Amino acid sequence: MRVLAAMSGGVDSAVAAARAHDAGHDVTGVHLALARNPQTYRTGARGCCTLEDSRDARRAADVIGIPFYVWDMAEQFQASVVDDFVAEYSAGRTPNPCLRCNEKIKFEAVLDRAVALGFDAVVTGHHARLGADGLLRRSVDEGKDQSYVLAVLTRAQLDRAVFPLGDSTKARVREEAAERGLAVADKPDSHDICFIADGDTQGFLQRRLGDAPGDIVDGRTGERLGGHNGAYGFTVGQRKGLDLRVPAADGRPRYVLSITPVTNTVTVGPREDLEVGTVTASKVIWHGASSPVECEVQLRAHGEVYPATVTIEGDTLTARLATPARGVAAGQAIVAYQRSAEGDIVLGSATITASAPLAATRA
Repeated sequence: MRVLAAMSGGVDSAVAAARAHDAGHDVTGVHLALARNPQTYRTGARGCCTLEDSRDARRAADVIGIPFYVWDMAEQFQASVVDDFVAEYSAGRTPNPCLRCNEKIKFEAVLDRAVALGFDAVVTGHHARLGADGLLRRSVDEGKDQSYVLAVLTRAQLDRAVFPLGDSTKARVREEAAERGLAVADKPDSHDICFIADGDTQGFLQRRLGDAPGDIVDGRTGERLGGHNGAYGFTVGQRKGLDLRVPAADGRPRYVLSITPVTNTVTVGPREDLEVGTVTASKVIWHGASSPVECEVQLRAHGEVYPATVTIEGDTLTARLATPARGVAAGQAIVAYQRSAEGDIVLGSATITASAPLAATRA
């Protein structure tokens, strides 16, 4: 099989490419240049998509013995990931840029180009598995599992995807990289958001959206508790950085309960008011059987899983949780899993649009 290996410059993608080569595939490595100005992206221990990463990917391809190219995807990345990130926060939602990058760049733009060039599939270093049945499953290393950010992939995209690392722990991947003489064996994992060089998400958004002063109000009484310079700087469940001028009567901390862009209002309240019993979502990608289905749902990357009953009606997914969840933010993905002896199966995913308080669910 003729395959294109997406090589980020990290240890996972290097070992994935090497394993695909060992399996007898005709492998070509490609690094995606995603930054208009690579110096503005993270480097070193927090690197991703930088010139440093490009050089690391090229050296790994040389060691493996495969052809290597760099594809300039900066314009697509800016439009599909960075601009989308800003627009989502402006609309009061909390996006996951890594999920969007997988969906729009690695498994849409790149896969489409690869197929047009005659490749049969795209190989990546994601920690996830594809079973013999073609269904996406969690990695054996649940601490590194990335099935959550891959759950947006369609059936057609999964049919052309190869994930060679799903049956290995991260520790084993590093050991194998060292055994193969790959210089990235000890390279730290990338963290945070690659296109925010200093890690200051609020500052990044403020530079693009400007100051937009508004009120912070009590969710129970409506009392004004303070102000802010932009509702986009908050996310549901946030506790720190609220800078409230009126302390709670009981002395307990307050959390962000909701964000209303129309009035530029941030609503806060006690922790228990974050409890959610029902989650509604749109843009459904579904691989499971007809609903309703009893399953488990995950509401954020590496977050908890909750037993739930999931119903699909048209392009709307509704999950009724058996136990309450806290800090559920619109814009994040909800991913449904079904337990299996071969590993948790991804039934599907959708983008969270709304949630109902636990009290409303019980009513």
